[in-house]
This record gives sequence, C-alpha cells and structure tokens, in this order.
Amino acid sequence: MSAPFEERSGVVPCGTPWGRWYQTLEEVFIEVRVPPGTRAGDVRCSLQSRHIALSVRGQEVLQGKLFDSTITDEGTWTLEDRKLIRIVLMKTNRDAGNCWTSLLENEYAADPWVQDQMQRKLTLERFQRENPGFDFSGAEISGNYSKGGPDFSSLEK
Repeated sequence: MSAPFEERSGVVPCGTPWGRWYQTLEEVFIEVRVPPGTRAGDVRCSLQSRHIALSVRGQEVLQGKLFDSTITDEGTWTLEDRKLIRIVLMKTNRDAGNCWTSLLENEYAADPWVQDQMQRKLTLERFQRENPGFDFSGAEISGNYSKGGPDFSSLEK
C-alpha cells in the first residue's frame, strides 16, 4: 500500500514566530513549539468553526478568526514529546481552489512564493484524487493552476 499523496509529496510550510502551518485539500495543520517539559494540563486550546485560541501556561500563543471555516467536531490537538503542539483542522470547503492564503484572517499570511507552492501542491493533490493509480509525487505543474487548475470533469472518459 502506498503512502497518502501528501506524505509522498512533502508539505509546503508557512513559518510563523511560534512554529508553522501547512495544508492539504482537506486539512490545515498547525505546529506550535512550546517550552520543553510542557504538560497537557498547561495547554488551553479552543477550536471552533471560524475561531482558534491557544494558550500555554497562561500565555496566549495564537488567537483569532480562521481564514475559512472548519468542521468543529473534527478539530484535534495533541502535545508531542512535551515540546510541540500539533493542531489538525478539517476544512469545510475541500476544493483545490480553496487554498488558504493565511492561517487567520489578517495574520500569518503565506508570502507570495509559499502561496504559489501551496496552490501547486493542492492542484496536484486534486489531480491525484481524480486519477487514482497514477503517481503524481514527482510531478511538476505549470500553467493555469490557480484556483485549483483546469477543470477536466466535463470531459468524456
């Protein structure tokens, strides 16, 4: 069995002062570095459809309105090795054209190059889903890939 597309193709991270975030067609991943030895009891994390709030040991780390909506019941957070918090949000809109340009509405935006690479990756991921069995992990995409790339769904098979 082959690994999921996003594992084979790598991630396109957007660095932040507290860590990084990246996305796939379905999910947004947030990785927050925390002081070594942090315990789960030190963490307060609220995940709502359009809002996130994270504090560690009483210090606010991340708070605000998300770029787009998520499925509240599907959001999770974990503390790994007592030094990294990983938050996984499930996107409500899972089109390749729904490439988040920032994590929050007005914060943690991807620079133009990173945004371009994120959109390319989501477009390739979409092609992989539409064409199971083909390996797109080493593929390069050029041309019109903005907003998810060309739509081939109306073509006869």
